[in-house]
Amino acid sequence: MKIALVHNTYLEQGGEDVVFWQERRLLREAGHEILEYQRFNHEMDQYSTARRLTIIGRTVWASDSYREFTTLLRQNRPDVVHVHNTFPLISPSILWACQRERVPVVHTLHNYRLLCPGANFIRDGKPCEDCTQGSIWKSVVHGCYRDSRPQTAAVALMLSVHRAKKTWTHAVDRYIVLTEFAKSRFVNAGFAPEKISIKPNCVDPDPGKRTGDPAYALFVGRVSEQKGAPTLLKAWRQLPKHCGLRIVGDGPFSEEMESQVRSEGLSNISFTGRLPRERVIEEMKGARFVVFPSQLYENMPLTIIEAFACGVPVLASKLGAMQEMVSEDRTGLFFRAGDAEDLARTAKLAWEQPQHMRKLGDNARAEYEAKYTAAANYRQLMEIYHKVIVDNAAEAGKDCVAELDEVSSV
Repeated sequence: MKIALVHNTYLEQGGEDVVFWQERRLLREAGHEILEYQRFNHEMDQYSTARRLTIIGRTVWASDSYREFTTLLRQNRPDVVHVHNTFPLISPSILWACQRERVPVVHTLHNYRLLCPGANFIRDGKPCEDCTQGSIWKSVVHGCYRDSRPQTAAVALMLSVHRAKKTWTHAVDRYIVLTEFAKSRFVNAGFAPEKISIKPNCVDPDPGKRTGDPAYALFVGRVSEQKGAPTLLKAWRQLPKHCGLRIVGDGPFSEEMESQVRSEGLSNISFTGRLPRERVIEEMKGARFVVFPSQLYENMPLTIIEAFACGVPVLASKLGAMQEMVSEDRTGLFFRAGDAEDLARTAKLAWEQPQHMRKLGDNARAEYEAKYTAAANYRQLMEIYHKVIVDNAAEAGKDCVAELDEVSSV
């Protein structure tokens, strides 16, 4: 199969980039011919002041991407196009290039950008879905994208234009979402449920189940308010000193958090900063449990399925996708999002039951083997590709018949 992959890579590597690279590797290793169309946000570092003023326009419709992608389609004739991210440099224009060239499109919705300019359904630290039913321009008042009204306006303009053009309805054949929760958000916003497939991400290569004795609790991720870092700190202040916590990652709350830990003498909290994936996996294999205190809905955090792959249970906020990924007292435990007292109570309970946590870790590993392996991911991806290719061919056949009927009636 000939597959064209499309992705706009972020300045800071994130889960979407990792998934794009993983799926690209899986497809190549399976023998498929892979075409790539990528743009990189660091390109904007080279933009002149005048060219930076064009970013708003190209977010809505990037003419160069449209032309380049049309050429790629005509010269290579892929069987299917799989879009991961078009924001901001590629733009949805390439979807219409595919429509014009009659190439079926699969679009993975890694976040909620098509419904929310901020992409994460959060405002002032709390879930917000105002833009799904009302005007998308409400987001501009609040500066939901990067706390900037001008930048939010650019995203809102892109969404408004393509809602009016019915891009999301007519120029995409199949959407992939990662969880039932995500599907429910898009269906509630008016997306056709029959066009949405659920396919979770995977962890590849398999890191293998831990074998040593776990010694600490672990947080992995962006150290920010939205990811629950302040809640985590407040909770650990309430725990005995023998309950160790390691923080892997960095972010806007890192410096303040480290300063408070030093000034309060919280010697059971340590920081590693950002680590390469292999080191993160090592840290996970040494943990009694992973704490995931995010106050976002999330989509499918790789941290959780990496923990499962290592046979480590997860203590998670009972919110959004986490409610679906973690099973209470089977693969982990829940606490109320943003509630430091409830997190402290849950973490203390987990710490005092090491054998039960091992059992939950065994269940977590079984969950990984059942849902999140490369083999499972590839199988589901192929099923989705084959369906859109067959459906597209059938639709093309109908169009040909209609054209013949029209000619014969003249």
